[in-house]
Order: sequence, then structure tokens, then C-alpha cells
Amino acid sequence: MLSNEEFIRQSLELNLFFLRIMKEHAFFLEAAFGSKDNSLAQQADTLKCELTTLLAETIMLADGVISPEVLASGELVTKFTFEAERATEFYSGIQLDKELSRMGLCLDKKLTPSISSLLLDQVSALNQKAITATTVLADYKSKLLQDILSCKIFTFNYPLLIDHILREARFYLKILYQLQTRQVVNLLEDIIDQEKFWNRIMAEHAKFIRGLLDPTEVALFETANRFGKVFDALTNQAITMTTQTTILPQLSSKTIKATASLRDFKTAATEGLIQCKIRALAVPLLADHVLREANHYLRLLTTFNARLQ
Repeated sequence: MLSNEEFIRQSLELNLFFLRIMKEHAFFLEAAFGSKDNSLAQQADTLKCELTTLLAETIMLADGVISPEVLASGELVTKFTFEAERATEFYSGIQLDKELSRMGLCLDKKLTPSISSLLLDQVSALNQKAITATTVLADYKSKLLQDILSCKIFTFNYPLLIDHILREARFYLKILYQLQTRQVVNLLEDIIDQEKFWNRIMAEHAKFIRGLLDPTEVALFETANRFGKVFDALTNQAITMTTQTTILPQLSSKTIKATASLRDFKTAATEGLIQCKIRALAVPLLADHVLREANHYLRLLTTFNARLQ
């Protein structure tokens, strides 16, 4: 079983990353409805507010408890996040709690955990609240996807994007349940599962970027298209790892290089959208969102690679 210290640290690190991702999913859904579906937009806004409250609670509990590596990774907040939120709030007219981004940047980088029974109870309760809220969000996404595919609802989001963010919610729930039951996962199985999952996510990010670019952005379109193909291939290779685990270290090293390159591309895209230098049907927060996911995956890959050596 996980120690109390590991349970607290892993839970808070997971929630700091994924609660922000989930609340932004709710925002992306809300912003893409037409006026006819205002009630659905309001449901998404309610979910966004609930997840924002949970993220604020997580930040308050996390100071001095989470690892310096996570804080330095850029997966929680980037140097662009606050400005991306400011610009996106201006474009959409939908309120975002930008102060949480400032708070995230100010978390204590020195690991000085004080493990008390109170903190243990608070983190366990937080996990349960995150499970409840994310389950509601996942159900909302699932119903929305069904209605989109049966032509009952129109949204400006791709159906694949809805499916994409539904898979992310279910992946988050899977890890939350593992933590709540103090499961110690098999390292090799976890690495393979993470790479299969995140390689597909990275491939789809590239395809979403490609599809949201203005037709005049030819060079960026071609770069995004290339990344989509690279990560499709890496996804297929990761799937074979269940029977060919001996080449996992080689695949992980290859994936690190590809993810670092994609991260750099997303960094440039985020900066370009904030500075109004890229023509696209994408708000800056979407670019910062996928950048943080690449940073998260890159940290995981680096950790995995070190353990495989």
C-alpha cells in the first residue's frame, strides 16, 4: 500500500493538474454552444465553477507538499496561463478565475511536508469530491457526444474533441480510484498504459491544431499534420508493448524526443495566439491547455525513462 506521505503527495499533484484540465474542458464546452442551447451552456458553467472551487481547495492544501519536479514542469501553470486566460475571457465573455493561476505560480517549491491526520482526511475528502464532480462531468460529456452524433445538438467543437476530453476524464477517474484504494500499480503496466493513452492524446492535439488553423497558415498546418502522423505511429508502437516489453526503453526515448518537439511547437502556438500573430479558430487558453498536457506527459516520460535504465 502507498504510505500516507505518498498518498497525499500523489493525490495533490494529480488533482492540481487534472482539476484545471477538467474545469477548462467545461469552459470549452460552454463556449461552443449556440444561443439555442443556453441551458447546456449553463450546465457546463456550473460544472466549471464547481471544479474551480475544488482546484482552489487543492492549491491551498498543496503548499510545501508537492514535489519541486512537478512545480517546475509547467504542467500546472505556464508563464502564458494568466495572459491566455485574460485574452480568452475577453474573447468569450465567460468569467475565468485567473487568480488561481497566480496562486499556482506562488506554491512553495521547497518540499516540507507536514503529514497530519487532518491533512490525510482533507486529501481523502478532496479525492472523493473530485471523483463525484468528474463523474458528473464525464456523464455530461458522454450524453453530449451521443446527442451530437445523432444530430440532436450542434456545437462548434469537433465530435472527436468531445470524445477526447471524455477519455481524459475517465483516465483521471481511474487514477483517483487507484489512489483512494491505496493501490500500488505495476510499474511496467503503468508505463505502457500511460504511453498508449498520452501518445493518442498528443496525436489528437496535433490534429485539432491542424483543423483550427486558418487556411493561410500553410506551414503551421503542415507541421501539425506531421506531428499527428508521428504520434499515430508512436501510439501503434505503444500498443505492441504488451507483448514486446523489451523495446519499451527505446520507445520511451523516442517518445521523449517527439513530445519535446511537440511541446516546443505548442509553446510557439500559445505565444503566437496571445500576441495575435497566428490566424486560427482557437482561443489562447486552448493552446496553453494542450501545452500543459505535453509538459505533464514529458515529465512522466522522463521519470519512466529513468526507472527503466
